[in-house]
Amino acid sequence: MMIRRRARSVLALTATALAAALTLTACGSGGAGSADGRLDVVASFYPMEFLASQIGGEHVKVTGLTAAGVEPHDLELTAKQVGRVQKADAVVYLKGLQPTVDKAVADSRAKQKIDATAAAPLEDHHLAEGHTEDDGHDHADEHGDGHHHDEAAGDPHIWLDPTRYAAVARSVGAGFSEADPAHADDYRRNTDELVGRLTALDQEFKDGLKDATTRTFVTSHAAFGYLAEAYGLTQVSINGVDPESEPTPARLADVQKAAKENGVTTIFFETLASPRLAETVAKDLGLKTAVLDPLEGVKDRTKDDYLSVMRQNLTNLRAALGATAPTS
Repeated sequence: MMIRRRARSVLALTATALAAALTLTACGSGGAGSADGRLDVVASFYPMEFLASQIGGEHVKVTGLTAAGVEPHDLELTAKQVGRVQKADAVVYLKGLQPTVDKAVADSRAKQKIDATAAAPLEDHHLAEGHTEDDGHDHADEHGDGHHHDEAAGDPHIWLDPTRYAAVARSVGAGFSEADPAHADDYRRNTDELVGRLTALDQEFKDGLKDATTRTFVTSHAAFGYLAEAYGLTQVSINGVDPESEPTPARLADVQKAAKENGVTTIFFETLASPRLAETVAKDLGLKTAVLDPLEGVKDRTKDDYLSVMRQNLTNLRAALGATAPTS
């Protein structure tokens, strides 16, 4: 998922960077702030944008690079976006997920370049998802899923574990405080409030999943390794970390075997990718389908945010795993 289109993306960025240089000449260097005096922040995709907005509050102007409903790893920066990154006061991003963003950030004069992976280092979940035995987990290299995952980079979906996401939140708060000391107290207070909400969410997941009758769930692609690790679950994925790859027949057979052996009732698909594979596997096994949202983007931000979507994920997981414990 992370490396797909890397060569094309970087070439495209090289071309747009030339045009962006003209924009920079007119706009000046970073650190000037937005026109209304707020901290000028650029966020690479929704999870980073949510943190920036919640922590920055009224003191920041947040520009998201990835539009609602667009998979972040498909992002191709325009010349205008490159220029925006170049002159921002702060950039919040996840290194390794979007090569064009990484290149623009490297060239940026921003006071703060806040990389989420510095606070929550990536792990590799595509070889050993969840915690347990070899029961059909997504051993992508063995089964030839054909994805282009960079093992050195690791699984980028750290925001799906609220505790890791809270660590990133603290790094964003610290970065904003350093870039804008006049409002440091507000940034610290907002960070503490958000971390408190994330801690409560973490407890909801622990309580809500503690008596699940099965702890194995099947997903369309391997986005939920950190969530599985945090709550003692096992993720079995049809694809690796690339949602658009095509699994081999051997891989599909492994998924079907794991689903039967672990009492799986539901095949999960996601909101920003085709449900075709999940629906096919579910039909073959006579199982249901449901959404498990990796929160790479939120389509309707007037109705949903990170917290509400995560709680819906918990509801859907509880139903699929046969959990009956209250989620107080």
